[in-house]
Amino acid sequence: MTYDDRCDVGVCIHLDTNSINARGKLEAVTQLEKWKANDVIMLEMAAAAHDEAFQGNSPARQAKASDYIYNFDTHAPREQATRDQIEQVLFPGGAANQNQRTDVEICFVAGRCMCWLVTLDGDSKSQPGGILGNRDRLRELGVEAMRPEEAVADIRKKIEVRDNNARFFAEKLGTPLPD
Repeated sequence: MTYDDRCDVGVCIHLDTNSINARGKLEAVTQLEKWKANDVIMLEMAAAAHDEAFQGNSPARQAKASDYIYNFDTHAPREQATRDQIEQVLFPGGAANQNQRTDVEICFVAGRCMCWLVTLDGDSKSQPGGILGNRDRLRELGVEAMRPEEAVADIRKKIEVRDNNARFFAEKLGTPLPD
């Protein structure tokens, strides 16, 4: 495959557990899944999100989570300081339960893997904080959190740049445009 034949736009996305599209009703996540199937993006999960998806009794969510590659979490001592900083951003009094510790881990792994974290957690009237409500502070720690719709909009821009580059090189080199 040559450079001109590449579909990939260089984006890796980690889905939060709350963004698993088990019933296919999240249009933006459906679009992300299509791009994953067409090798435009990578779509993955942290092991903590994957494990969380298997809690409870939702076979549809479990089946959908099984479709994603997941990254194992590591607990290297040198990484603990970053985890602690993320925890302080999300839960200033400390993570009080396993769900909160899982949120910290999901954010940490997305940042460590340099993937965008797509989530529905926070930044709403009912939940002003959460991951999205703290996205600016998380970004300072290397965690890029966004809503599914925001990820789709950003990827569409990257696709446009990719396609413009392909047209430019095809014209300059006198080669046909890739499919």
